Amino acid sequence: MSASNRTEGRILKNIILSCFSLLIALVQTNPAKAEMVLDKVVVDMSKSHGQRQDIEVWNAGTDRMYVLSELSEILDPGSPIETRIPASDPEISSLFISPQKMILEEGERRIIRVVALGPRQEKDRVYRLMIKPVAGPVTAEATALKVFVGYDALVIFRPEKIVGKISASFIGNQLTLQNGTNTAQSLFYGRQCDDDRKECVDLPTKRLYSGVTWAIDLPYRTNVTYRAQVGDKTSELTFAPSD
Repeated sequence: MSASNRTEGRILKNIILSCFSLLIALVQTNPAKAEMVLDKVVVDMSKSHGQRQDIEVWNAGTDRMYVLSELSEILDPGSPIETRIPASDPEISSLFISPQKMILEEGERRIIRVVALGPRQEKDRVYRLMIKPVAGPVTAEATALKVFVGYDALVIFRPEKIVGKISASFIGNQLTLQNGTNTAQSLFYGRQCDDDRKECVDLPTKRLYSGVTWAIDLPYRTNVTYRAQVGDKTSELTFAPSD
């Protein structure tokens, strides 16, 4: 064997040993458990629910947890021009979050309070509250990998009075719904059957924000029924083709 071949063989052997060592290190990596659980991810601040609500945060993991809360306001929610802007100043956002930082020991539960400071507007103000664990010290003896999963909780501060209605239009087998009310509507239990009512299909759910339209492709040109929820109130809606 030539000297060049022997050199190439040693290089290849070193590469294989290095890759094997890296593989062993990855196999021996112990992921540190950082499990955060919230009791709700939608904060619906309707008039009946008042100006204050709480989110319970639970450290279901085995390590101390450092939690950070960051508020953003959503402009034109659900539309093509939806924009998310930081909302750290309560005087501007009219929403106060407390505490914004906390430390949770293993198994500990604490409350994040969401308080509306200003009066209700003519239509919804919509926010996202990011609640997330952040990096703390690694305590595992072996190599540790911490995986953090946060929650982007939805906060809806609803108007004093709900006005308007959801309108519908059919073009062929497509239904377009427009939320002409001043508040977000949760549409669920959508249903459509054929003319003989022998074949029925379930339709998708949707949170339809104020002023937003939604197009649904349908299997039939027949009546469509939905349930619509605003806060703790639910209504039945039926949309019929005009011909």
